[in-house]
Amino acid sequence: MVQRVFRTALLSVAACGIALAAHAQTPAPQTPAPATPAPAASAPAAAPAASTPAATTPAAPADPVVARVNGEELHKSDVTRMVSQLPPQVQQMPIEMIYPAVIDQLISGKLVSSAGYKAGLADSAEVKDEIKRAEERAVQRAYIQKEIKARVTPEALNKAYQDYLKENPAQEEVKAAHILVEKEDEAKAIIAQLKKGADFAKLAKEKSKDAAAAAQGGDLGYFTKDAMVEPFANAAFAMKPGEVSKEPVKTQFGWHIIKVEDKRTQPQPTLEEVKPQLEQSLSKDIVTALVEELRGKAKIETFQIDGSPMPKEEPAAAPATPAAPAAPAEPAKK
Repeated sequence: MVQRVFRTALLSVAACGIALAAHAQTPAPQTPAPATPAPAASAPAAAPAASTPAATTPAAPADPVVARVNGEELHKSDVTRMVSQLPPQVQQMPIEMIYPAVIDQLISGKLVSSAGYKAGLADSAEVKDEIKRAEERAVQRAYIQKEIKARVTPEALNKAYQDYLKENPAQEEVKAAHILVEKEDEAKAIIAQLKKGADFAKLAKEKSKDAAAAAQGGDLGYFTKDAMVEPFANAAFAMKPGEVSKEPVKTQFGWHIIKVEDKRTQPQPTLEEVKPQLEQSLSKDIVTALVEELRGKAKIETFQIDGSPMPKEEPAAAPATPAAPAAPAEPAKK
Protein backbone atom coordinates (compact mmCIF):
# COMPACT_ATOMS: atom_id res chain seq x y z
CA MET A 1 0.00 0.00 0.00
CA VAL A 2 2.84 2.37 0.89
CA GLN A 3 4.42 1.89 -2.52
CA ARG A 4 1.09 2.50 -4.28
CA VAL A 5 0.64 5.77 -2.37
CA PHE A 6 4.15 6.87 -3.28
CA ARG A 7 3.54 6.24 -6.96
CA THR A 8 1.00 9.03 -6.97
CA ALA A 9 2.23 11.21 -4.08
CA LEU A 10 5.97 11.66 -4.53
CA LEU A 11 6.68 14.73 -6.62
CA SER A 12 10.39 14.71 -7.24
CA VAL A 13 10.23 13.96 -10.97
CA ALA A 14 6.62 14.89 -11.74
CA ALA A 15 7.71 17.69 -14.10
CA CYS A 16 9.57 15.21 -16.24
CA GLY A 17 6.63 12.83 -16.37
CA ILE A 18 8.81 9.87 -15.36
CA ALA A 19 7.42 7.32 -12.91
CA LEU A 20 10.35 6.58 -10.65
CA ALA A 21 8.30 5.38 -7.70
CA ALA A 22 9.14 1.79 -8.68
CA HIS A 23 12.60 2.38 -7.24
CA ALA A 24 11.01 2.77 -3.82
CA GLN A 25 10.02 -0.89 -3.87
CA THR A 26 13.63 -1.95 -3.41
CA PRO A 27 14.96 -1.20 0.06
CA ALA A 28 18.24 0.67 0.17
CA PRO A 29 21.18 -1.74 0.56
CA GLN A 30 22.58 -1.92 4.04
CA THR A 31 26.26 -1.06 4.29
CA PRO A 32 27.96 -3.76 6.37
CA ALA A 33 29.79 -2.52 9.43
CA PRO A 34 33.55 -2.86 9.12
CA ALA A 35 34.98 -5.71 11.11
CA THR A 36 36.76 -4.66 14.27
CA PRO A 37 40.39 -5.76 14.03
CA ALA A 38 41.51 -8.04 16.83
CA PRO A 39 44.21 -6.57 19.07
CA ALA A 40 47.73 -7.90 18.48
CA ALA A 41 48.56 -10.71 20.88
CA SER A 42 52.00 -9.31 21.69
CA ALA A 43 50.81 -5.79 22.37
CA PRO A 44 50.27 -5.17 26.08
CA ALA A 45 47.21 -3.24 27.10
CA ALA A 46 48.14 0.38 27.68
CA ALA A 47 47.07 1.86 30.99
CA PRO A 48 45.15 5.11 30.61
CA ALA A 49 47.06 8.21 31.59
CA ALA A 50 45.76 9.73 34.79
CA SER A 51 45.81 13.23 33.37
CA THR A 52 43.87 12.37 30.18
CA PRO A 53 40.29 13.77 30.39
CA ALA A 54 37.34 11.53 29.48
CA ALA A 55 36.42 11.71 25.80
CA THR A 56 33.17 13.57 25.06
CA THR A 57 30.64 12.39 22.47
CA PRO A 58 30.40 14.96 19.65
CA ALA A 59 26.97 16.57 19.23
CA ALA A 60 24.90 15.31 16.31
CA PRO A 61 24.69 17.81 13.42
CA ALA A 62 21.44 19.77 13.23
CA ASP A 63 20.88 18.82 9.57
CA PRO A 64 22.82 15.61 8.92
CA VAL A 65 23.71 14.28 5.50
CA VAL A 66 21.44 11.36 4.58
CA ALA A 67 22.88 10.56 1.12
CA ARG A 68 25.45 11.64 -1.45
CA VAL A 69 24.78 11.45 -5.18
CA ASN A 70 27.95 11.92 -7.26
CA GLY A 71 29.30 14.02 -4.40
CA GLU A 72 26.16 16.17 -4.00
CA GLU A 73 24.70 15.98 -0.52
CA LEU A 74 21.10 15.31 0.50
CA HIS A 75 20.17 16.33 4.05
CA LYS A 76 17.59 15.43 6.65
CA SER A 77 15.80 18.71 5.83
CA ASP A 78 15.28 17.43 2.26
CA VAL A 79 13.52 14.37 3.68
CA THR A 80 11.36 16.54 5.96
CA ARG A 81 10.43 18.83 3.06
CA MET A 82 9.35 15.94 0.86
CA VAL A 83 7.34 14.29 3.62
CA SER A 84 5.50 17.59 4.21
CA GLN A 85 4.34 17.51 0.56
CA LEU A 86 2.80 14.05 0.86
CA PRO A 87 -0.88 13.31 1.60
CA PRO A 88 -1.87 13.55 5.29
CA GLN A 89 -2.42 9.80 5.60
CA VAL A 90 1.17 9.19 4.48
CA GLN A 91 2.58 11.90 6.76
CA GLN A 92 0.98 10.13 9.72
CA MET A 93 2.96 6.94 9.04
CA PRO A 94 6.06 6.26 11.14
CA ILE A 95 9.09 7.84 9.47
CA GLU A 96 10.90 4.50 9.68
CA MET A 97 8.26 3.01 7.37
CA ILE A 98 8.43 5.64 4.63
CA TYR A 99 12.07 6.75 4.96
CA PRO A 100 13.55 4.18 2.50
CA ALA A 101 11.06 5.17 -0.22
CA VAL A 102 11.56 8.90 0.42
CA ILE A 103 15.36 8.74 0.33
CA ASP A 104 15.24 6.60 -2.80
CA GLN A 105 12.95 9.10 -4.48
CA LEU A 106 15.17 12.02 -3.47
CA ILE A 107 18.14 10.24 -5.06
CA SER A 108 16.16 9.65 -8.26
CA GLY A 109 15.17 13.30 -8.36
CA LYS A 110 18.75 14.44 -7.82
CA LEU A 111 19.97 12.25 -10.69
CA VAL A 112 17.33 13.61 -13.07
CA SER A 113 17.93 17.26 -12.12
CA SER A 114 21.71 16.82 -12.44
CA ALA A 115 21.21 15.40 -15.93
CA GLY A 116 19.03 18.40 -16.78
CA TYR A 117 21.67 20.84 -15.56
CA LYS A 118 24.34 19.07 -17.65
CA ALA A 119 22.06 19.40 -20.67
CA GLY A 120 21.98 23.18 -20.13
CA LEU A 121 18.25 23.26 -19.44
CA ALA A 122 18.65 25.64 -16.48
CA ASP A 123 19.27 28.42 -19.00
CA SER A 124 16.27 27.57 -21.18
CA ALA A 125 13.48 30.13 -21.52
CA GLU A 126 10.91 27.58 -20.31
CA VAL A 127 12.76 26.84 -17.06
CA LYS A 128 13.52 30.50 -16.39
CA ASP A 129 9.86 31.40 -16.90
CA GLU A 130 8.78 28.63 -14.52
CA ILE A 131 11.31 29.77 -11.90
CA LYS A 132 10.09 33.36 -12.20
CA ARG A 133 6.47 32.29 -11.68
CA ALA A 134 7.39 30.10 -8.71
CA GLU A 135 9.29 33.01 -7.20
CA GLU A 136 6.29 35.31 -7.68
CA ARG A 137 4.02 32.81 -5.89
CA ALA A 138 6.50 32.53 -3.02
CA VAL A 139 6.75 36.32 -2.73
CA GLN A 140 2.93 36.61 -2.78
CA ARG A 141 2.62 34.12 0.08
CA ALA A 142 5.38 35.80 2.08
CA TYR A 143 3.84 39.27 1.64
CA ILE A 144 0.36 38.11 2.61
CA GLN A 145 1.69 36.28 5.67
CA LYS A 146 3.65 39.38 6.71
CA GLU A 147 0.57 41.60 6.41
CA ILE A 148 -1.67 39.14 8.24
CA LYS A 149 0.84 38.84 11.07
CA ALA A 150 1.03 42.63 11.35
CA ARG A 151 -2.74 43.19 11.24
CA VAL A 152 -4.06 40.31 13.37
CA THR A 153 -3.29 42.17 16.59
CA PRO A 154 -4.65 41.42 20.07
CA GLU A 155 -6.89 44.48 19.68
CA ALA A 156 -8.27 43.21 16.35
CA LEU A 157 -8.86 39.76 17.83
CA ASN A 158 -10.66 41.18 20.85
CA LYS A 159 -12.93 43.33 18.65
CA ALA A 160 -13.70 40.30 16.48
CA TYR A 161 -14.48 38.32 19.63
CA GLN A 162 -16.90 40.96 20.93
CA ASP A 163 -18.61 41.04 17.52
CA TYR A 164 -18.85 37.25 17.61
CA LEU A 165 -20.54 37.34 21.03
CA LYS A 166 -23.07 39.90 19.78
CA GLU A 167 -23.83 37.84 16.68
CA ASN A 168 -24.08 34.62 18.68
CA PRO A 169 -25.93 35.52 21.89
CA ALA A 170 -26.20 32.94 24.65
CA GLN A 171 -29.25 30.72 24.24
CA GLU A 172 -31.45 29.08 26.83
CA GLU A 173 -30.89 25.36 27.29
CA VAL A 174 -33.03 22.66 28.86
CA LYS A 175 -31.83 19.43 30.41
CA ALA A 176 -34.51 16.81 29.94
CA ALA A 177 -35.22 13.10 29.78
CA HIS A 178 -37.92 11.33 27.81
CA ILE A 179 -39.67 8.04 27.28
CA LEU A 180 -40.65 7.32 23.67
CA VAL A 181 -43.38 4.81 22.78
CA GLU A 182 -45.36 4.03 19.63
CA LYS A 183 -48.96 4.50 20.84
CA GLU A 184 -50.75 7.24 22.74
CA ASP A 185 -52.40 4.71 25.07
CA GLU A 186 -48.98 3.38 26.11
CA ALA A 187 -47.80 6.91 26.86
CA LYS A 188 -50.89 7.70 28.95
CA ALA A 189 -50.44 4.47 30.93
CA ILE A 190 -46.83 5.44 31.71
CA ILE A 191 -47.90 8.94 32.82
CA ALA A 192 -50.41 7.28 35.17
CA GLN A 193 -47.62 5.14 36.63
CA LEU A 194 -45.41 8.18 37.12
CA LYS A 195 -48.21 10.01 38.96
CA LYS A 196 -48.35 7.07 41.36
CA GLY A 197 -44.64 7.44 42.10
CA ALA A 198 -42.96 5.16 39.56
CA ASP A 199 -39.30 5.86 38.82
CA PHE A 200 -38.88 7.75 35.51
CA ALA A 201 -35.40 6.42 34.74
CA LYS A 202 -36.45 2.81 35.44
CA LEU A 203 -39.50 3.08 33.16
CA ALA A 204 -37.35 4.70 30.42
CA LYS A 205 -34.92 1.78 30.47
CA GLU A 206 -37.79 -0.72 30.35
CA LYS A 207 -40.20 0.87 27.86
CA SER A 208 -38.58 3.60 25.73
CA LYS A 209 -37.84 2.73 22.11
CA ASP A 210 -35.11 5.41 21.99
CA ALA A 211 -32.39 2.89 22.84
CA ALA A 212 -29.54 5.39 23.24
CA ALA A 213 -31.45 7.60 25.69
CA ALA A 214 -33.07 4.60 27.40
CA ALA A 215 -29.64 3.26 28.39
CA GLN A 216 -29.15 6.56 30.27
CA GLY A 217 -32.55 6.47 31.95
CA GLY A 218 -34.03 8.59 29.16
CA ASP A 219 -31.49 11.40 29.67
CA LEU A 220 -31.01 13.71 26.65
CA GLY A 221 -28.59 16.11 28.33
CA TYR A 222 -28.72 19.87 27.68
CA PHE A 223 -30.10 21.10 24.36
CA THR A 224 -31.22 24.36 22.74
CA LYS A 225 -34.72 24.82 21.39
CA ASP A 226 -33.66 24.55 17.75
CA ALA A 227 -31.94 21.21 18.41
CA MET A 228 -35.21 19.29 18.80
CA VAL A 229 -38.29 18.84 16.64
CA GLU A 230 -40.80 21.64 17.22
CA PRO A 231 -43.58 19.86 19.20
CA PHE A 232 -41.04 18.31 21.57
CA ALA A 233 -39.05 21.55 21.99
CA ASN A 234 -42.15 23.68 22.56
CA ALA A 235 -43.37 21.34 25.28
CA ALA A 236 -40.00 20.99 27.02
CA PHE A 237 -39.24 24.72 27.08
CA ALA A 238 -42.72 25.50 28.44
CA MET A 239 -42.16 23.23 31.46
CA LYS A 240 -40.41 23.96 34.76
CA PRO A 241 -37.51 21.99 36.26
CA GLY A 242 -38.78 18.86 38.00
CA GLU A 243 -42.01 18.80 35.98
CA VAL A 244 -43.22 15.81 33.95
CA SER A 245 -45.50 16.33 30.94
CA LYS A 246 -49.13 15.82 31.91
CA GLU A 247 -50.10 14.74 28.39
CA PRO A 248 -48.09 12.76 25.82
CA VAL A 249 -46.33 14.84 23.16
CA LYS A 250 -46.67 13.57 19.59
CA THR A 251 -43.87 13.90 16.99
CA GLN A 252 -43.00 11.98 13.83
CA PHE A 253 -41.04 9.56 16.03
CA GLY A 254 -43.95 8.57 18.26
CA TRP A 255 -45.34 9.65 21.63
CA HIS A 256 -43.08 11.24 24.25
CA ILE A 257 -43.31 11.61 28.02
CA ILE A 258 -40.92 14.44 28.94
CA LYS A 259 -39.27 15.23 32.26
CA VAL A 260 -37.47 18.58 32.55
CA GLU A 261 -34.58 18.43 35.01
CA ASP A 262 -32.87 21.80 34.64
CA LYS A 263 -32.74 25.08 32.70
CA ARG A 264 -29.76 27.33 32.13
CA THR A 265 -28.30 29.96 29.82
CA GLN A 266 -25.88 28.36 27.42
CA PRO A 267 -22.28 29.31 28.33
CA GLN A 268 -20.55 31.31 25.59
CA PRO A 269 -17.13 30.23 24.32
CA THR A 270 -13.99 31.94 25.58
CA LEU A 271 -11.68 33.90 23.29
CA GLU A 272 -9.15 31.05 23.34
CA GLU A 273 -11.81 28.57 22.24
CA VAL A 274 -12.80 30.57 19.16
CA LYS A 275 -9.40 32.15 18.48
CA PRO A 276 -8.50 29.87 15.51
CA GLN A 277 -11.89 30.56 13.91
CA LEU A 278 -11.53 34.32 14.44
CA GLU A 279 -7.97 34.36 13.09
CA GLN A 280 -9.10 32.55 9.95
CA SER A 281 -11.98 34.97 9.42
CA LEU A 282 -9.77 38.01 10.05
CA SER A 283 -7.14 36.67 7.65
CA LYS A 284 -9.70 36.38 4.84
CA ASP A 285 -10.92 39.92 5.47
CA ILE A 286 -7.35 41.23 5.58
CA VAL A 287 -6.44 39.62 2.25
CA THR A 288 -9.58 41.06 0.61
CA ALA A 289 -8.87 44.54 2.02
CA LEU A 290 -5.19 44.30 1.08
CA VAL A 291 -5.96 43.49 -2.55
CA GLU A 292 -8.49 46.34 -2.71
CA GLU A 293 -5.89 48.75 -1.28
CA LEU A 294 -3.31 47.70 -3.87
CA ARG A 295 -5.85 47.98 -6.69
CA GLY A 296 -6.82 51.47 -5.53
CA LYS A 297 -3.21 52.68 -5.83
CA ALA A 298 -2.44 50.94 -9.12
CA LYS A 299 -2.83 51.91 -12.76
CA ILE A 300 -4.51 48.89 -14.31
CA GLU A 301 -5.12 48.40 -18.03
CA THR A 302 -6.96 45.41 -19.45
CA PHE A 303 -7.20 44.18 -23.03
CA GLN A 304 -9.17 41.55 -24.89
CA ILE A 305 -7.77 38.03 -25.15
CA ASP A 306 -6.22 38.81 -28.54
CA GLY A 307 -4.49 41.90 -27.14
CA SER A 308 -6.77 44.39 -28.83
CA PRO A 309 -8.32 47.30 -26.88
CA MET A 310 -11.40 46.69 -24.83
CA PRO A 311 -14.56 48.11 -26.44
CA LYS A 312 -15.56 51.40 -24.90
CA GLU A 313 -18.66 51.29 -22.79
CA GLU A 314 -21.47 53.39 -24.17
CA PRO A 315 -22.48 56.10 -21.70
CA ALA A 316 -25.80 55.44 -20.08
CA ALA A 317 -28.62 57.27 -21.78
CA ALA A 318 -29.90 60.26 -19.81
CA PRO A 319 -33.41 59.75 -18.51
CA ALA A 320 -35.98 61.37 -20.73
CA THR A 321 -37.27 64.71 -19.44
CA PRO A 322 -41.03 64.49 -19.00
CA ALA A 323 -42.92 66.86 -21.28
CA ALA A 324 -44.58 69.85 -19.66
CA PRO A 325 -48.30 69.34 -19.21
CA ALA A 326 -50.39 70.96 -21.96
CA ALA A 327 -52.21 74.15 -20.99
CA PRO A 328 -55.92 73.56 -20.53
CA ALA A 329 -58.02 74.67 -23.48
CA GLU A 330 -59.93 77.91 -23.00
CA PRO A 331 -63.70 77.55 -22.94
CA ALA A 332 -65.44 78.62 -26.16
CA LYS A 333 -66.82 82.12 -26.04
CA LYS A 334 -70.52 82.54 -26.56
